Amino acid sequence: MTRVTAPRSNTTVSIASLKPRAVLLVCFVGSMWMVWAVSAALPFLNLAQYGVVPRTFRGLVGILFAPWLHANLAHLMANTGALVVLGWLCMWPRIAEFWQATLAGMLGAGATAWLLGAPDTVHIGASGLVFGYAGYLVARGWYTHSVFSIVVALFVAGVYGVSVLSGVLPLTPGISWQSHLGGALGGILAARIAARVRRSG
Repeated sequence: MTRVTAPRSNTTVSIASLKPRAVLLVCFVGSMWMVWAVSAALPFLNLAQYGVVPRTFRGLVGILFAPWLHANLAHLMANTGALVVLGWLCMWPRIAEFWQATLAGMLGAGATAWLLGAPDTVHIGASGLVFGYAGYLVARGWYTHSVFSIVVALFVAGVYGVSVLSGVLPLTPGISWQSHLGGALGGILAARIAARVRRSG
């Protein structure tokens, strides 16, 4: 007797592809909310001290930790929406692209803040990562020329373009334009490298 496996429906395939992405994004953004909750409940921990402190040895740890640290609830809420939307778009067509954009945005934002930030300042927040996602998505459309990537790039440019352009300039006191600039550049670089790897493969 031959056993035949019935093909899965398109609906089943779609749901199967949505679930791991949704779980990953909820856990990723949720971890930032958990850190904020701990910092709000235990203010004596002073978690903000682990942000990026320009040109100091201890400030280097902030390159990894800063995206999880926020000054207050409003700060975190301002980043959450963009993290969800742009992070979700980075997951398609491959989840690996989310990690590429995340790593590049985080390292670019942290390193640029560490190099160019004003002395005795602390740079915290996930906005540099948001700019990394935006840079990645727009640049991916430019470098890959796929219909999907171009449509996504146009959407991101249309919705977030003005905010991105103003955010990378030193226009607003107290805002880390260095993190924004570095995150965007990191995302663009990651998209370019990924496109070259795909073409060479």
